[in-house]
Amino acid sequence: MFDYTVETSKSKDEAVRDLEANLKDEKFGVLWNFDLTAKLQEKGTDFSTPYTILEVCNPQEANRVLSEDLMVGYFLPCKIVVYEEEGTTKIGMPKPSALIQMVENDSIKEIAVDIEKRLIGCIDKTV
Repeated sequence: MFDYTVETSKSKDEAVRDLEANLKDEKFGVLWNFDLTAKLQEKGTDFSTPYTILEVCNPQEANRVLSEDLMVGYFLPCKIVVYEEEGTTKIGMPKPSALIQMVENDSIKEIAVDIEKRLIGCIDKTV
């Protein structure tokens, strides 16, 4: 499966706030908190779904994978999205292990699986 997505009873804003705190505890920084809804509306669209994209990075892990293969940078930083769909808040991400399949390097795949477990842990703590 390409993604990991869960539902929460929290509002989108509560989920984003709690997720950011959980990521910090796991040594992932939020490089960008992007309100996609506001940006699309600013550009004249009628998109109204509450949708936030967090770009997150652990500098040590990024250094490890980039030192192995610079093309891994095509997948960085990791993205986690928080959005509302039919009254339910969802938190999800593309799985690093799925993305890294495109790079044929077993040592990087092991790192991706570890990062994925840690990010899933942050998401699950948020729920």
